[in-house]
Amino acid sequence: MLGTGRIHLYYGDGKGKTTAAVGQVIRAAGAGLQVLVFQFLKDNTSSERKVLEQMNTVTCLPGREQIKFVSHMNSREKTELRHYNNKALDEIVKFCSPFDLLFLDEALCAVQLGVLSEEKLVSFLEHKPRGLEVILTGHTVSDRILKTADYATLMTKIRHPYDKGISAREGIEY
Repeated sequence: MLGTGRIHLYYGDGKGKTTAAVGQVIRAAGAGLQVLVFQFLKDNTSSERKVLEQMNTVTCLPGREQIKFVSHMNSREKTELRHYNNKALDEIVKFCSPFDLLFLDEALCAVQLGVLSEEKLVSFLEHKPRGLEVILTGHTVSDRILKTADYATLMTKIRHPYDKGISAREGIEY
């Protein structure tokens, strides 16, 4: 059906990366495709996850229960998170072959912040199952990862309420 699966990147400092990726997940699920979702750097309570977990053709893998911002972590906590994320990616690689689409939310941020091995991620992208479509989100993308992409969408912030000190709102920003 899908043939050679493609790699999609949604990245940048603008709002809408996860929102766009979730829209693609919903489109795929609506077409009867089997979707696997894992969220790096997020706990299991995001608003989009609540809906995705109710969809029959979407499997959301559990992540860590509590995640604090990497910038607030000490070196031991960062090392533990890197180990956890690398192990999670190893398990996803073993588990993903029956799926049509894999959504790795915040994977690009995890690489950028040093809490996910870029080498492991690139190796997976270069050797992923032939028909698997993969979506990655995050703020920045390395040249190595960008070269693997078939679709690369840069979300650029022009204006955001956060710039005025306005906090994120449940259901809109998260």
